[in-house]
Formats: sequence, structure tokens, C-alpha cells
Amino acid sequence: MLDLQQFYDACDPTQPLRGKRYYIDFSAVRGGDIVQELERKIARLARNRPTTQLFTGHIGCGKSTELFRLQDALVRRSYEVVYFESDRDLEMADVEISDILLSIAHNISQHLDKIGIATRPTYLQGLFQNLADTLRTPMEISDVSFSAGIASITASAKQSPDMRSQLRQYLEPRTRSIITAINDELLTPANDRLQQQGKNRLVVIMDNLDRIDSALRSQGRLQSEYIFVDRGEQLKQLDCHLVYTIPLELMFSNDLVRLSNRFGTNPMVLPMVPVHDRKGNPDQPGMALLRQMVLIRAFPELNVNQRIDAVGEVFDDIATLDRLCQVSGGHMRNLIRLLDGCLRKQDPPFLRDTLEAVIRNERDSLMGLISDQEWDLILQAVSRQDVQGDEDYNILVRSLFLYEYRDAQGRWFGLNPLLAETDRYRSWLAQQPRP
Repeated sequence: MLDLQQFYDACDPTQPLRGKRYYIDFSAVRGGDIVQELERKIARLARNRPTTQLFTGHIGCGKSTELFRLQDALVRRSYEVVYFESDRDLEMADVEISDILLSIAHNISQHLDKIGIATRPTYLQGLFQNLADTLRTPMEISDVSFSAGIASITASAKQSPDMRSQLRQYLEPRTRSIITAINDELLTPANDRLQQQGKNRLVVIMDNLDRIDSALRSQGRLQSEYIFVDRGEQLKQLDCHLVYTIPLELMFSNDLVRLSNRFGTNPMVLPMVPVHDRKGNPDQPGMALLRQMVLIRAFPELNVNQRIDAVGEVFDDIATLDRLCQVSGGHMRNLIRLLDGCLRKQDPPFLRDTLEAVIRNERDSLMGLISDQEWDLILQAVSRQDVQGDEDYNILVRSLFLYEYRDAQGRWFGLNPLLAETDRYRSWLAQQPRP
């Protein structure tokens, strides 16, 4: 029997999936288990030395869910994991290295307080007390309030451009000293204490850093290139295992080789779940897993076959469920958004007409964002199943007009299925020569 309230709660598109209750493993259709690779690097290949790994993919493709899996796997291996969402501390339109270091120091110190590991960050306390005085912030940063003090400064800076400017003028010249102090005053004592408890070293997972705006900095550099390429060396100097999410645009940057050399590793990419292959044929394994992704939210206690048998409690026909999965293009958040749109209109079982109304609204909204020039780029990209250059990427992939997939031949790009149903695309397709 369908528990409606449980189903509502499980279909919130604003919340990443935590825990195993609703998890579906898509690694078989995504080209491999990226979490296993990230975990293996930390726990097997470099367990006694710090590592830095980069993780990327489309916004909303399920990166946070996979990072929660990584956190759980590492905790089972006796690692202490500090996971946090960077956009809680940072103004994503305007990010500096000192902001990132401040956020890391804040979340590490907060986590250490929570697990009862006392540190005496003398330099950092003095630095931030002087900073509080400089910013004329009434605050006394003591042993017990250090993490709270940083949190207060971070929150204030996020809301105030003027305060961010003052903060950076003070912190940027001291970046090297801040990195040294985080290592000496927070990470080394924490790692020593964890070792005494029979645990492994600290792991820091900084999620949502891929959401920094695609803005131009000085000399025409994208903000992402400035942060991760020009100054990436400073991001890897902390004495712990680090996992950063980075903007997908960097995978199409002319600086990709520099980025990989800087961090000593290629970024790991989480692609979409295929609903068809690069030739347009239905991808049955991908569709089967997407069906389960929807149905497990309705029937988490049932097995795979029992959920399919119970599909009539959620949809008027299994063809309606397939239509939902197909039009999502295998984009996790968009699939749940479409499902949420159906829930806004009626309780299950959802009628096909209800789903089609939601799809029309989504398609019309997306169509309104596309200029004639962008349509030309979309059609070119569809013809060659690839994008070339930064401009193409920023317009097409970041806007979710194109989706990225992986198969045995490598990377390929497919049109967002919502756009594939527009009159403009169908007219263009009809004019193409038959193979």
C-alpha cells in the first residue's frame, strides 16, 4: 500500500538523497563506480599521505548522493569525514581562495568540536580576532568559540560585498600562513588524536563548489579557471584527504591539461543515466534503473519485481512511468522535478494527461530561454554529438540544453528530450538526409 506522505517526502527535488533507503546504483550504465574509485584512492592507494581529488558533473545529476555514499564507505573504514556544502558559507558569484580556506577551517573546527577533539589554534585565533577587530565585529574568539567565531565572520561576509572585500584585503596576503596554520593547528593534532583512537586520517569533502558562477575575472579568465588552475596549488596543500566538486565547464577548458597536472589526477565525471544510446535506440538497462528510482520512493520496502507489480498505485499505466523516465533524459533532479510537478496537480495514480501537462510547462519554460544563435549551436552539437570550445559548453551544457553520457566508445552528448519534442527541432530533423 502506497504511503502518500512518505512518497511526498521522498520526492522533494530540493533535497539530495541521503542514506541507502532510496538509493539505486547506476554505476553499470554510467561507465563505472566513481565512488569506488574515489574511495580506493584514499583508503588503498594513498592511505598514509594526503590526496586531492576532483569530482564533477551536471548540476543536479546526483553528485551529492554519490558523495554521501563515499562518506559512508570511508566512515566504515574508520576515517573521520568532514562533509559540507560550500554554498552555505560562500557567495558563489564571487569566490576567492581565502574564502575557501576560511570555509574549510570553519567546518573542520566545527566538526572537531562536535567529536570532542580539542585543538589550540593559536595563530588562527589571533588572526581572526585581529580580523574581527579590523572589521569592527563585536566578537571574542576564544578556545571554546573559535569555530563559532569563524562561522559568524563567514556568514556576515557572504551577505556583504564590502565586508568580503575587507576580508580578502586582510586574508589574501596571509594565504600561505593560513594554510600552514590549518595544517599545524587543526589537521596535525586531529590526525594524531584520530590515530591514537585507532582511526585513519581526516577526509574533507567540499560539495557544491561546482556551483560557482561562470563569471569572467581579470584577463578574461573564468572564475573556475582562476580558482582551480591559476591557484589550484594552494587548494591541495592541506594535510588531509580532500575531495572538491568542480564546475563541469573545466572539462572543456583549454586549461584541462594544466588542471590535471596541477592536481596530479584527471577530474572524475558523473554522467547522466542513458535513456537511449548514441544512435537513438532505447537503452533498456538505463530505463529499468530509472523506473526503480521512481518506484523505490513509493515502495522502499518492496523488491524490484514487487515494485513493478505495484506500478498501478503510482501511474495509470507503466507506459506513463516510461514516458516520465524518457523525457527526463536521465537527469536525476529533473526526473524528480517532473514527478513533483505531477504531485502538485493530483495524488497518485498519475494520469498520462497530467504528466503531459507538466511536460508541456517544462518544455515551454525551457524554450523561452533559447536564442536563435543558441539553437544553431544546439543543432551543430547534435549533428556531431560533441561540443567544442568553452563558448559552446557554457551555453549548451551548463544550461542543460545538452546532456553528457558515457558508453564503451567514450563521451557523447544528447539533446535534452524536452527540446527534442519542439516543432523547431522536429522541422530541422525532417530536413536531414537519411543515413
